[in-house]
Amino acid sequence: MTGIETMRAVVVDGFGGPEQVRVAEVEVPRPGAGQVRVRVRAAGVNPVDGAVRAGVFGGAGQRIGLGWDVAGEIDEVGQGVEGWTPGRRVVGLHYGTVKPLGTHAEYAVLDASAVAAAPESVEAAVAAALPLSGLTAARALALLGLAEGDSVLITGAAGSVGGIAVQLAARAGLTVTALAGEGDEELVRSLGAKEFLPRGSAPAEPVDGVLDAAVLGAAALGFVRDGGAYVGLIPGAAPAAERGVRVVEQEVAADGAELARLVGLVDAGALTLRVARNFDLADAAAAHEALATPGTRGRVVLTVS
Repeated sequence: MTGIETMRAVVVDGFGGPEQVRVAEVEVPRPGAGQVRVRVRAAGVNPVDGAVRAGVFGGAGQRIGLGWDVAGEIDEVGQGVEGWTPGRRVVGLHYGTVKPLGTHAEYAVLDASAVAAAPESVEAAVAAALPLSGLTAARALALLGLAEGDSVLITGAAGSVGGIAVQLAARAGLTVTALAGEGDEELVRSLGAKEFLPRGSAPAEPVDGVLDAAVLGAAALGFVRDGGAYVGLIPGAAPAAERGVRVVEQEVAADGAELARLVGLVDAGALTLRVARNFDLADAAAAHEALATPGTRGRVVLTVS
């Protein structure tokens, strides 16, 4: 990249609703040691972005950049980076809640260990739906510690994280019960769920584990057999353990190696990514409005031209 010193980036300067989201002209970041800079082509808009915008994680008085997911190509590498060269198409996770710049920008700097080669079988706007949702689902399933043939109930199974979790769980040989809205039965069964549970109801028999993507808390814990496992996705929001149930709170981490495994599943046709709506970077505020729309199925994505 020659001669370009500024770029567009989505930021918030105060907390509130989508009206707080603006596109600012900021200095293009440079990669430090062990980092790569990515020319962003697409970036997912996740619930955590809405939470940052609303002030859930603090940062009052600061300009805060938004965006965790990214799909694009490397345009500069920092000192000591091996294995990555400019022009390589990648996906990655830019972890962090209160940060001056995120991936909702024309360029983003990530640790080299946080990126993986992009899927060959899907375009950037679809690939951008993978990093945060995929890594969250994969980590949550690993923390459940279930074995092939065990039963798992996944709440919020029609959502982005839940839908990926259903696919990964079914692929691992688990018997999957998907809890979702009544209109989502066909969808979640197509993703690999053996059983369907309408929202507001309970399974006929306790399950070995629950992955609580819908953050139902104590209600979902009640679905687990004595001595089973429960994994929540929001730190600090899990219910108190009872009946010998192992309760774990997962927090996603940037993991290029695990992301590469998930990319392989996408390219093998074993993992389907879903995009609900696509917005231009300039329309980031409208993307946040769409993010808050009930019943959204799939990831809202920003594209950068």
